[in-house]
Amino acid sequence: MFKVTIHPQWEIVQGAEKSLNTTALLALLRAVELTGSIAQAAKKIQVSYRYAWGVLKDAEVLFGKPLMHTQRGRGTLLSQLAQKLLWADRRIAARLSPTLESLASELASELGKLADNTTGAVRLDASHGFAVAALLNELHAIELPVELRYRNSTDAVTALARRECHLAGFHVPLGPFEHRAAARYLGTLKDKDHCLIHLAVRQQGLFVTPDNPLQIHGLADLQRPEVRFVNRQAGSGTRALLELMLVDAGIPVTAVNGFQSSEFTHSAVAAYIASGMADVGFGVQTAAERFGLTFIPLVQERYFLAIEKTAMDLPLIRRVLSVIRSDTYRASVNALAGYEAGDTGKVLSLGEAFGAI
Repeated sequence: MFKVTIHPQWEIVQGAEKSLNTTALLALLRAVELTGSIAQAAKKIQVSYRYAWGVLKDAEVLFGKPLMHTQRGRGTLLSQLAQKLLWADRRIAARLSPTLESLASELASELGKLADNTTGAVRLDASHGFAVAALLNELHAIELPVELRYRNSTDAVTALARRECHLAGFHVPLGPFEHRAAARYLGTLKDKDHCLIHLAVRQQGLFVTPDNPLQIHGLADLQRPEVRFVNRQAGSGTRALLELMLVDAGIPVTAVNGFQSSEFTHSAVAAYIASGMADVGFGVQTAAERFGLTFIPLVQERYFLAIEKTAMDLPLIRRVLSVIRSDTYRASVNALAGYEAGDTGKVLSLGEAFGAI
């Protein structure tokens, strides 16, 4: 089994000057941010002090501005420019990681076929989420081959109905929006053919900048013209849930400044706000916490993996279910901010999950 990892790499050039490959620069900036010292940063990333100094000076020549400030008693601090570069890199990683993970999975599968690796793989199409990412880590740890495609919930469920995957990840809110949200999937999933594996319960809400300077407390505040909102992409379950909640609150989407914007993941939304490009977004609590944002909880939802009933006896699926039910995986889910693993691994019919269909 091959495991392929793809990392984004970006370069900066001005005029006819030599381009700057930011890989070494960003690694050094991250280390300085952590250690407060160029010398310690160089040691941490295992380069010489002379090399580290040269990387910094080349970048400062290109930008015409300093990347570091040294203060007595406070060590070395990143300049505003250096902080912007790190935030840009975090935004790039947050936005591209699902696409790159999917491409890496496809490439690993193709390499396996060329190498006559015929062990087979679990095909997983899923809405991007932290519990799914944790599951992939556990499956990789036991070297269980997985073909992953991150896509929105509707497309994942449609792929399952077409037998393009074994498992389809999607999420449905608890409470008054449950049946309206579930209706998006129940036209495709059939109670006689499909069942659900409960993965996690998670908390969705508003992300706002630290200390909430604009005093945003709920959906009504999204109508204020000075409030800049960043949305998820059209077709995502999170955006569909927000649209239901806005309709219920009597708030037209045209009243939300930035509603037509789009980011592909919860982390990308959080990174967008943390970098100062928006004031508020909607997503899961884990992303808000990882980017140091304030979180305002609004709704809980369940995340499921849908599967054909006949596939439940496949050896690969049995191994997946064993991992989902393991203490290790449940602990990893519970460790995620806003996630609960109380029913993780429970198998439900559609009727049991959503009542009368």
